[in-house]
Amino acid sequence: MHPGIYGMLEEWEDGDQEINMDFLLPTGIFLKFPVSRNDTIKHIKEMVWRNARSEALFSGLGDPDGYVFTCINQTAEREELEEEFRRIRDVKPFMCVLRLVAREGNRQEKLTNTQITQLIGKGLHEFESQKNHEVNEFRTKMRTFCEEKALERQYLPWQRWLEYSFPCDLEPCRTPSGFGSVKLKSSKIFINVKFEASDVSVEVSQLNALKKKATVFRSLRQEPEDYILQVNGRWDFIYGKHPLCQFKVSRENKLKHLYMYIQHKKRKNLIFDSFPQQNTSSLWSINEPFYIQLLQGSRVNADEGMKLVVQAGLFHGSELLCKVVTSLDVTVCSEPLWDQRLEFDINVCDLPRMSRLCFALYAVIEKTKKPKSTKKKNKKADCPIAWVNTMVFDYKDQLKTGEFLLSMWPSVPGIDLLNPMGTVEKNPNVDSAAGLLIRFPNIRPHPLYYPSLEKIIDFEKNGDVHLKLKEIMDNKHYTEFFEDEKDLLWKLRTEIREHYPENLSKLLLVTKWNKREDVVQMVSLLKKWPDLPAIHALELLDYSFPDPAVRSFTVRCLRKLSDDELLQYLIQLVQVLKYESYLDCDLTTFLLERALSNRRIGHFLFWHLRSEIHVASVSLRFGLILEAYCRGNIHHIKILNKQNEALAKMRALSDFVKSGSQKMTVEDLKLCIRQETYMEALSDLLSPLNPSIILTEICADKCRFMDSKMKPLWLMYKNPSTPGDMVGIIFKNGDDLRQDMLTLQMIQLMENMWKKEGLDLRMIPYGCLSTGNKMGLIEVVKNSDTIANIQLNSSNSAATAAFNKDALLNWLKSKNPGDKLEQAIEEFTLSCAGYCVATYVLGIGDRHNDNIMIRETGQLFHIDFGHFLGNFKRKLGINRERVPFILTYDFVHVIQQGRTNNSEKFERFREYCEQAYKILCRNGMLFVNLFAMMKAAGLPELTCFKDIQYLKDSLALGKSEDEALKNFKVKFNEALRESWKTKVNWMMHSLAKDNRA
Repeated sequence: MHPGIYGMLEEWEDGDQEINMDFLLPTGIFLKFPVSRNDTIKHIKEMVWRNARSEALFSGLGDPDGYVFTCINQTAEREELEEEFRRIRDVKPFMCVLRLVAREGNRQEKLTNTQITQLIGKGLHEFESQKNHEVNEFRTKMRTFCEEKALERQYLPWQRWLEYSFPCDLEPCRTPSGFGSVKLKSSKIFINVKFEASDVSVEVSQLNALKKKATVFRSLRQEPEDYILQVNGRWDFIYGKHPLCQFKVSRENKLKHLYMYIQHKKRKNLIFDSFPQQNTSSLWSINEPFYIQLLQGSRVNADEGMKLVVQAGLFHGSELLCKVVTSLDVTVCSEPLWDQRLEFDINVCDLPRMSRLCFALYAVIEKTKKPKSTKKKNKKADCPIAWVNTMVFDYKDQLKTGEFLLSMWPSVPGIDLLNPMGTVEKNPNVDSAAGLLIRFPNIRPHPLYYPSLEKIIDFEKNGDVHLKLKEIMDNKHYTEFFEDEKDLLWKLRTEIREHYPENLSKLLLVTKWNKREDVVQMVSLLKKWPDLPAIHALELLDYSFPDPAVRSFTVRCLRKLSDDELLQYLIQLVQVLKYESYLDCDLTTFLLERALSNRRIGHFLFWHLRSEIHVASVSLRFGLILEAYCRGNIHHIKILNKQNEALAKMRALSDFVKSGSQKMTVEDLKLCIRQETYMEALSDLLSPLNPSIILTEICADKCRFMDSKMKPLWLMYKNPSTPGDMVGIIFKNGDDLRQDMLTLQMIQLMENMWKKEGLDLRMIPYGCLSTGNKMGLIEVVKNSDTIANIQLNSSNSAATAAFNKDALLNWLKSKNPGDKLEQAIEEFTLSCAGYCVATYVLGIGDRHNDNIMIRETGQLFHIDFGHFLGNFKRKLGINRERVPFILTYDFVHVIQQGRTNNSEKFERFREYCEQAYKILCRNGMLFVNLFAMMKAAGLPELTCFKDIQYLKDSLALGKSEDEALKNFKVKFNEALRESWKTKVNWMMHSLAKDNRA
């Protein structure tokens, strides 16, 4: 099979470059002629006009721009091919038939819709076919909002526009002479500045390039405000009042060349309109039990002889509001009939606004086997079948009425029958999913709305129990309360607001959300609650706190986040969107607003949403947000579409490598990449990993695929601005990169915390981005190698390689001759300390010498984070990793500069570790909150609070700093003492790898 054709369907799999196409013209004429698979739609249209000239009724055809091709695409839908620069091989029309029709409607609108559809991987017609008022209103509101933001951006002054388009990528502020920081040897940095549209360059010690330009070109005096400095070969700009050393590119030695560009000052202002508010009326006068009518099921699949039962529960977040109600059991059939009233032990007036009705369908069978003991009775065995959730109130605050057909989600082993944490979206696979038909009653002849909470309540105070209150408040990790403690917290709620505002979550947990009086008082109190620091407010986005007033308060606190901080927590903020009960919510609006104010945020928001568009439970929500973002940033669509096209080609290459009928070689891959369509798609784009990096021209000769199971692609790009300098990315297809992405995010966060304390541990949290279903990109860290390769290359056999303690030091000596060696060892010492602490705190597992690497400059770093939170590898029931973190004697040998008696260097290394650990412990709750927010991601090793217990233990939450440090010292000594076990594990890994080779 020809490499470039793999992946095409039916007619598109042939290796020939031409294919016969059928064309149906609006004049009734039929044409058939060959076209090249690489032809664009525009070129094919020109060919149609040339061929039609000799046919009858040609005069009936008007201008070509008045017509558009339509086809049946690969999803069996009619598609208008408005984007005429697409190639026909990428369209793949069914049966190779194109129909020419007259254009109707707004062409630009259609083109934009087509581009958005291709970009988000979901047809906009799917939103329209929902015929859902909530979807329609959300689309209209968000389109208006985002287009207003786009208009406002057009009128921004130059400096603000620059901050939006190219935000400065800065290091965290740090103390200049901090503990462990690497000091600059000189106060001056010499920079080579090259002028736009000129080959002349000058070297300056300060940013006085304009004076140099005036001297060289004998030009008139020019204002510095009219120019901007660009890093050569990147979309990174140096501007603002930040010290030059604070720009990250300066740490990466990228400031060898800067370009000068003239600003464009054509920006104005815009005024926003506010959205109208919905009027509501109260339902608090209805002191009647809430009930629903369970009517019947559909498409139920269960074994004969069993009985079907439905369980229903009312939840507010994770809190069960009243007893679970169970239906009668009925005989198994495809469409079981109940027609039964399910009444709940709660009055309508006490229903919280975010009440969630959760259903579980399961089968039971009477066990007929007689029990061995007369004390035991016959039991029923439960067989979970499906679950579904729905809100009690609709998105307009109205209590639901009428019939609803709920298509259900299949039950998953290990999850309770009722799943309040699950989505409130129905299963879109309505033709195959089990369904429940229910009816909400018409309690009154007119609609009932949840009331607006404007009433202010006076609070009483009790000064006799303040000591007990202080005891509860001081224990920051105390979240389970006795009844008397709950009563105490509620009684002293105003004191909590005034003196312990950061403990808001505790008060919310004890609030009785099924008592309307308490809800009114809590919401009223919340309106006067002082804003919390954003990093403390994050925990309030958990599904345990669904009340809209709480979530609105939380978003109000999040607005204090800087753009860099928001980017740091963006992964989690996207995940907790899954907890939102309605499409239109404060968090969605907040994220869109910030994304449309900073293109870097917009870039990563797009990819975090796009990477999960295949997940049925969030496909609608994420698709709508993506559409709204695209409407608000039409110019970004082209950049993102280019990235999307490149990723599609990478996936085709990956599939070709993995699925070939014969053993594929690297030369086969290179041959495929050299094809015109691949070279065009894979070149001249901004890297999805970092939109500041330009992937100019792919270098096919340097590309390859790796030996691991999923055959990742190793793709290298030339940098024409810097000859010899290359940028590398790894494309993975078949591995879920979200856990790696989360781990690297935590390492980046740790590094930022350390730097703010003046401790620079030279970490390398390389880029990693999930872009689709088990698909994504990883940054190549240049000039680095694995410890395994370094050891194997310096040893005669794999069996002895892991025990060669001189291998690492000798390798560093070979890469850093003379005076450079001392700096390389310092880099190794700092980075080794950082990763020892980071891997211990995060419980990183599967650590062997093939996933620990070293740069030639000395920096050590870890890769491949498939196991974390203490999920260590086991074999035959035995834990293969029996040390808290990796600290082998060859590491110590490097730290001590090859001298066994150099205890001073090692003690300094130990101090680095202890200092780093104490800083993390002081910020422990932030890590816990961020991991808790990731429960919605569905990572196999992070599904519930129990999985986070390892993190709480490793950070010694609830203990004093001295106790925490004492515990870490024990772990440190254990890692050093038991390092021989790591060596044995590495030897076994090297032998296994050698045998595979």
